[in-house]
Amino acid sequence: MRIGLHTGYWSAGPPEGVAEAVLEADALGVDSVWTAEAYGSDALTPLAWWGARTERIRLGTAVAQISARTPTATAMAALTLDHLSGGRFVLGLGVSGPQVVEGWYGQPYPRPLARTREYVEIVRQVLRREAPVTGAGPTYPLPLTAETAHGRPVTGLGKALRSTVRPLRADLPIHLAAEGPKNIALSAEIADGWLPLFYAPRLDDQFRGYLDEGFARRGAHQSPAEDFEVSATVPVVVHDDAERAADQVRPFIALYVGGMGAKGANFHRNAVDLLGYSEAADEIQAHYLAGDRERAAAAVPRELVDDIALVGSPERIRERLSAWEQTAVTTVVVQGDAAALRAVLPAQGSAG
Repeated sequence: MRIGLHTGYWSAGPPEGVAEAVLEADALGVDSVWTAEAYGSDALTPLAWWGARTERIRLGTAVAQISARTPTATAMAALTLDHLSGGRFVLGLGVSGPQVVEGWYGQPYPRPLARTREYVEIVRQVLRREAPVTGAGPTYPLPLTAETAHGRPVTGLGKALRSTVRPLRADLPIHLAAEGPKNIALSAEIADGWLPLFYAPRLDDQFRGYLDEGFARRGAHQSPAEDFEVSATVPVVVHDDAERAADQVRPFIALYVGGMGAKGANFHRNAVDLLGYSEAADEIQAHYLAGDRERAAAAVPRELVDDIALVGSPERIRERLSAWEQTAVTTVVVQGDAAALRAVLPAQGSAG
């Protein structure tokens, strides 16, 4: 199992100590570093900034949001970062939720699976550079014509184009963030990796089943299923008192269950339902939507924290990490500071 580092979301600015953590991760031989975006900082710029000071660590987005850029713009950014980093970039994509997609990016949300499939195919066309890029639509028609513009004014002068830059890797890896069974299967079908947020080792057989559905539909152009990566984001908090460590994870879970989506349309909440915590999720969401974030965090069961996170003393963390080593997860992406990263690494002997 490999180890990665997740730098998290920004608030007033870059998370404190993150630049130093990235450099330490690179020096320690950590496999990868991942950045996020929602409706504040973007995921690509930090990788270019921090990645310029690293030598071997892979640089991934977890995730770049599909609605933030056209597929060709995303492909341009990916091939650019891959060239600049010497072939270390990993493109992690996600659809986000309707509140962000329609409220921030001003894009329609429906048919997320179909949009993802169409998006990834165009990105792969750019990277393969075998012919001018075309797309039948309906979401990303290329080139745009009067027939595919659906009433929007067009000049009719658009033409299919091929990237002026030869990508460093035609097979640059594309990973998908997914939480529902159909999305997880889609990741295994069309992508090179899956980026789960709430993974519980005790449900490994269930997750493997979703992946197997997608593997069965993979095309001949896809890499072998055995090369597929599962890079799970795992909060890690080091503290001699495991309960106090869990308290640092509870607000994170409460945010996703209660605040990252509308009631009835929160896919993070659905993922927690999948883990068997529907009753607790009802309480968390109710408190959060009522504006009481402290009670929402307090309602997060300790069992849920232990399911999806690693908390406590370094010895407890290493002991519980052994369960992750038996799962489909290929990389534990540590969401935490440099101390959390160091607590996980000794159990591996090597990060590679």
